[in-house]
Amino acid sequence: MTQAKAESPIAEAAPLAATDPATPKPASAPGLAEDMAGQLRARVTGGALRPGQRLSEARLAAELDISRNTLREVFRLLTREGILRHEPNRGVFVATPSMASILDIYRVRRLIEVPALAQAWPGHAAVARMRAAVSRAEILHPKGDWQGVGSANMEFHSAIVALTDSPRLIGFFTQIIAELRLAFGLLDSPEQLHSPYISRNAEILARLEGGDAPGAARLLEDYLNQSERAVLEAFARLG
Repeated sequence: MTQAKAESPIAEAAPLAATDPATPKPASAPGLAEDMAGQLRARVTGGALRPGQRLSEARLAAELDISRNTLREVFRLLTREGILRHEPNRGVFVATPSMASILDIYRVRRLIEVPALAQAWPGHAAVARMRAAVSRAEILHPKGDWQGVGSANMEFHSAIVALTDSPRLIGFFTQIIAELRLAFGLLDSPEQLHSPYISRNAEILARLEGGDAPGAARLLEDYLNQSERAVLEAFARLG
């Protein structure tokens, strides 16, 4: 008597669609919160959110198309970074930097940006970002678009940090540059703040592209010292 062939266990296997690497997976809540925090941080860096501005939870949740629980996690992340502050029974506000925080921001900038530039390779891809930022500032300057000039300046310095090829330093600097933009947002003369540094950025770039990275770093250190004094003097006048 002929026996029926046993069915192959492979034929009984579950479909592979569930494990197909091409199948998109929903973003986890922590990952989504970090992505949304990055979007709000970018708005601060771009000057769209101002120091002391109150944030509407309902409006932001609808605008970002996320749940309020996820938005509260975003607020928690940015509050920990010093970009937002929470006031009980009042809500969440964009932070207002103190003089102590400004001093610390510039201390960190000198520790990160100056060595990054001193050791930079002129052919690094981030140099093109520096060049584009200088060009953008030079275009916006005659138009009096000081918010745009400020954003171009932030991009120039972010590109300097990108010369390190360190994801940790680059990620950390996004927080620093957002806090710096908040400090700039307190000042009542953006032209006086940003105008002198357009040509100085161009000079730093020219020195780097000419192969003199240490010379570019010395220019940057002088630049940061002068910028710190200007910001602190303007900040003191507010009081």
